[in-house]
Amino acid sequence: ERMHIADDCWDDIVTSGDASQAGMAAGLAGNRVYHLGPEKDDSFFTDTPRDIDVSHIQRVPLDQAEGIVCTGLFDDLNESPEDYRATFLYAKQKGLKLLCTNPDLVVDFGEKRIFCAGALAAAYTEMGGESIYFGKPHAPIYSLARKRLSAFRDVEDARILCVGDGILTDIPGGIAEGLDTLFITGGLAADLFGPDRDNPDGKLLDAWLDEQQLSPTAAISYLR
Repeated sequence: ERMHIADDCWDDIVTSGDASQAGMAAGLAGNRVYHLGPEKDDSFFTDTPRDIDVSHIQRVPLDQAEGIVCTGLFDDLNESPEDYRATFLYAKQKGLKLLCTNPDLVVDFGEKRIFCAGALAAAYTEMGGESIYFGKPHAPIYSLARKRLSAFRDVEDARILCVGDGILTDIPGGIAEGLDTLFITGGLAADLFGPDRDNPDGKLLDAWLDEQQLSPTAAISYLR
């Protein structure tokens, strides 16, 4: 509603958070978890679908935790993954798994680019910790989306389109699932395709996609 998208444009919405809640409920990060993320994400632990029971999950301080549930940075407008190095060193020594609720590395918030939970999980993995991902490009989010979609209608894969500006998430995820993909050039990588974001340079785009070794089905500057 805040984005002014009409109700008749969608039947259901599935997020990486939904898949992450199912993973948390299954105990993939233990039953006593440390929440790494802002207070605005507290509803992740209380606002769950009817078929997901998280009543056995306890939020505890890091020194009492069996695992970490990461929904983002505490202050994503001012912090970076480097600010969490000490936390991750301690967590790795304890052998804690980190459940990442959003694999996105960065996102544009207005004119500012901020780090997401995926950047923290990547930093933890790089330090030798174990991160568990729920969301694009990982398979569980696509399985859940297909399951939810089947409640409304039977849709063949040939009629599914994956849309996004994440060359590390949206596009490889869709390709891995055998689905068509639409890459949005005017998003995270907009500055790479010439000065006119509305009309990206096709040669620059093709060369860049060759470097990424990825071939989206199609590309568009913005959704209109």
